[in-house]
Amino acid sequence: MNNLDENQLSKTIVDCCFKIHTTLGPGLLESVYLEVLAYELKKLGLKCEKEVGIPVRYGDVDIALGFRADLIVDNLVIIELKAIEKVMPVHKKQLMTYLRLSGMKLGLLVNFNVRLIKDGIERVVNGL
Repeated sequence: MNNLDENQLSKTIVDCCFKIHTTLGPGLLESVYLEVLAYELKKLGLKCEKEVGIPVRYGDVDIALGFRADLIVDNLVIIELKAIEKVMPVHKKQLMTYLRLSGMKLGLLVNFNVRLIKDGIERVVNGL
């Protein structure tokens, strides 16, 4: 299933989120959803890295570990997972910063703590 572009990957990721949410439902810890989503994506043959450090460069200073992205899929899509009551605007801004710093173009903000998973998924784009 390799050689997918960001939009094709996004559809695959959303399908996996739907499957997980249908099976497990809301109410679990974010770490559980992270492990299960990584498992499902790897089953499909996708490269899936968890808790990836994204460095920050400020002037001539490199801050080795500025942020940690929850999941990066095929070096193209960043997934920021939540299992919270309500996603706040800062979460979307955080994902946009990850995209900008990494040079990636597409991120998915996924909150599993919703009744319908379609209400918990938001695309964040950086020049896509």
